[in-house]
Amino acid sequence: MENEVNKIVKWLQEQVKQAQVDGLLVGVSGGLDSAVVANLIKRACPDNSLGVMMPIYTSDSNLYDARDVIEQASIDSLIVDLTDTHHVMYEQIQNRLKEKGQFNKANDQLAGANLRARLRMSTLYTIATNYNYLVVGTDNAAEWYTGYFTKYGDGGVDILPIVDFTKTEVREIAAFLGVPEQVVTKKPSADLWENQTDEKEMGVAYDVIDAYLKGEEISAEDKATIERMHERSEHKRTSLPKYNRN
Repeated sequence: MENEVNKIVKWLQEQVKQAQVDGLLVGVSGGLDSAVVANLIKRACPDNSLGVMMPIYTSDSNLYDARDVIEQASIDSLIVDLTDTHHVMYEQIQNRLKEKGQFNKANDQLAGANLRARLRMSTLYTIATNYNYLVVGTDNAAEWYTGYFTKYGDGGVDILPIVDFTKTEVREIAAFLGVPEQVVTKKPSADLWENQTDEKEMGVAYDVIDAYLKGEEISAEDKATIERMHERSEHKRTSLPKYNRN
């Protein structure tokens, strides 16, 4: 594990050099993946790394966990509360749609959640520009394969250091790095709405997705769910369709 961590850290340093930037930043949510990335970028750029907390109706427990990660990683930090920003912006959008009689209640929760992710992305890039840093993503192999990320939200990043690692492997890296125990063992959540968990939303456990990615046998139902998510999210992993006038 130490060898793997050292290779990621070296890769991060190479990305900084190639991009001709000064350092790295990541959004710290209080979850496992961002905790691991916060530790990795601190190792890669000890004096030029930043963890950004961006609560939007965030639970106290998640905020406490995020602060614990910041302290454990000994990384410089910044907090930008986006709750009011999200409220004002989404209320305006809802009101305009309602005036037109075209507000889709069925898609309301998802639309609001995706706006949270995209506001956080915009915040990270604004701060990154200030520091001349790269925005570092937190997607792991399971999230990337299933498309469990918001396009131009948490998927809107410059580099992806842990995208080749399963959730199980990320948890092992976290333990090696000394990430707080409650963060390592908590139920994964994108913190998109109250009591939201990744596995409940996806309908399949990370352990099962990890097993699928490793070529192990899983139930036909789980396999179908995973492959359906992969197919539906293909547009998130590929470049934009471009019209060719020739």
